[in-house]
Amino acid sequence: MAIKEAIQIINRMEADGVIERYAIGGAVGATFYLEPVATLDVDVFIEFRAQPGSRLVSLEPIFTYLRDRGCTMEGEHIVIAGWPVQFLPANSNLLQEALVAAVEKSVEGTSARVFTAEHIAAIALQTGRAKDKARVLQFIEANAVDLGRVREILTRHGLNGNWQQFEQQFLK
Repeated sequence: MAIKEAIQIINRMEADGVIERYAIGGAVGATFYLEPVATLDVDVFIEFRAQPGSRLVSLEPIFTYLRDRGCTMEGEHIVIAGWPVQFLPANSNLLQEALVAAVEKSVEGTSARVFTAEHIAAIALQTGRAKDKARVLQFIEANAVDLGRVREILTRHGLNGNWQQFEQQFLK
């Protein structure tokens, strides 16, 4: 199925108050700025809420809502309209900032909130896996990212060393 249907369901979850603000990150988020790449899932970042009167966070409202609409669990994913989706916490200052700064993109006329290219690159540099560094190179080679903004984000989050290491490895 098309990702449009999955996004429509996620938008409905937000409208129904099951989740608050969301944004798509990871490889699917990057495809809004770059050529599509093979990916196994959609990373949806959200702010998790504690249950009323508790400090514990439960995913049960999300699972129940989606199960009631015919979605199934597959490992750590919830399959929504044929797409494996992971709901991930925006549990760092960088992810919180990326969630707030997310931009609206259109998927066949359906609005989707997506991390900015600069935040996707900064998160990739923070994560530091080979595939993440390759994604940053793709952003740079496609001129799809403002390197000045990336450096500002990295500086704000104490990640200048990650950029210096990346620069020495790939840009010198």
